[in-house]
Order: sequence, then C-alpha cells, then structure tokens
Amino acid sequence: MILDPSFLEAALSRRRWLQLASAGALAAGGLPAHAAFKEPPGSDKLLKVGVTSGPHEQVFAVAKGVAERDYGLRIEIVPFTDYSRPNAALDAGDLDANSFQHRPFLAAQVRSRGYRIVGFGSTFIGPIAIYSKRFKRIEDLPQGANVAIPNDPANESRVLLLLQKSGLITLKTGIDPVAGINATPRDIVANPKQLRFSEIEAAQLPRTLDDTDASAINADYANKAGLNPARDSILLESKDGPYACVIAVREQDQAQPWVQQLVKSYQSEEVRRFILATFDGGVIPAF
Repeated sequence: MILDPSFLEAALSRRRWLQLASAGALAAGGLPAHAAFKEPPGSDKLLKVGVTSGPHEQVFAVAKGVAERDYGLRIEIVPFTDYSRPNAALDAGDLDANSFQHRPFLAAQVRSRGYRIVGFGSTFIGPIAIYSKRFKRIEDLPQGANVAIPNDPANESRVLLLLQKSGLITLKTGIDPVAGINATPRDIVANPKQLRFSEIEAAQLPRTLDDTDASAINADYANKAGLNPARDSILLESKDGPYACVIAVREQDQAQPWVQQLVKSYQSEEVRRFILATFDGGVIPAF
C-alpha cells in the first residue's frame, strides 16, 4: 500500500507533538511541559520563510515567536533585498513560504513566470507613496516633471492608479490589477502636466530622490530609507484597496496544516500590537 505523503507528514507531526508533550518533566500543576501548544505542530521540519528586509522581516520575527510558542513550528527567516528572488526561491523549493508581496504582484509573477504558488491570509498594507525633496504638495509638480516609478508591472500600475486618483493623469478604461490587467505609461490617455516617467527597480527608488521631481516608493524601501509614508509623502495611497500583502506557499503545500498555523500566528493580537506600536502609521495591519 502506498501512503499519501501529506498523510505521513501529518502523522509524524502528531507523533512529534505527543513526544514533546510527554518527554519533559511535568510542569507545575501536573501538566506536561509542552501541553501549552494550541494544536499539534503542523510540520516536523524546519520551515524556511523568505522575507524582504525591513518591515516584513521585523514583523515576521514576531510572528515566528508566536508560531513557535503556540504551535511548536520551527522556522528560519531568510531575508532578501529585492522583490525578484523570493518567489523564484519558493517555486524552486528552496523556501517553504514567503511574506513580502501583495496579491496583484503575486498574480503578475504567476502569470509571467509560471510559478505554481498561491497566497494565504492577509498580513499588512504598506501604502505606496510619492515623495519629493523639491515640492511640498503633489499639486506643485511643474509642467514636464520627472517622476520615478517602480518598473515591475504590479507596482507600476499601482502608482499610475494613485496618480489617476489624484487627478494628475487619466488611464484608459479596463485597468484591473486584481485580474492582472495592469497599467503602464502607454495606457495614459490624458496627462495635462506632461509628466515624464522613469521606470526604476523598486529597491533603487529611494536613491532617485536627489535627481527627480518626485519618486514613488514602496513602504518597505521607504522605511529603510528613513521615510514614513504617513508623515513624509506628498501623495499617499489609501489603505482601502487590493494591496494587502499575503503569505505565499507552493500549490502542493497549500493543504498542509502548518500553512494555516503560520497564518494564524501572523494574524495574532501580538503581531497586530507590534505593527501599530512600531511603524507610526507607515504600515497598517490588514487583519
């Protein structure tokens, strides 16, 4: 008889939990030392979770502590400095999960690169924003202003939709980031100020502020550059929208019990309090 691998992993995880619960000396009150777990660990292996450095890494460190304490999971956090590698590493099996991207970005990556990965839960929203060292208000941008924007399809579209909402440009109809229909500068049908757009890799955008009239910067890279979206930007994205970040796993792992335990650990009150206390409105819980 051939047993389903997922059945074997669940059985082994259950056995490990029972071993942990009975192996140590009895705690005060007669309870096993590890009986405080809310559930048996959903996996016995070391789970590698990729994050981008900055807020995602900071917040996941707190979620890791909750997952280890409440569910007995063993987690190694693997930091990255850009958006291009965490999904490639996950799809290749070098990671078990990652936590750095919103759903439109994930959808664009799956569509363009064929990754077999899916998103679970919501983590936080890091509002993308427009910053400038030359102007105090978005309305002050002059004719022909140079605006640096991310060069990945999902975040480029995100910025253009933000500029449309502010009234600076008009995009053609039918743009839908959730459905993967993203906007590019070629989709601009009205641009009264003749804004000029420079497409830059997202991690490099904070460095462009000395050379542009304005730059659109994702919250995690803004945070690392000492910028707070709520305080320092001249145009800030609303927290309402499709851009809440998620935890991503491979399709083959989506039914594993550790996935939901990871999501529950992240969406804990402990993590929510950490986000609210640490980022001063620059990062907002999405749960």
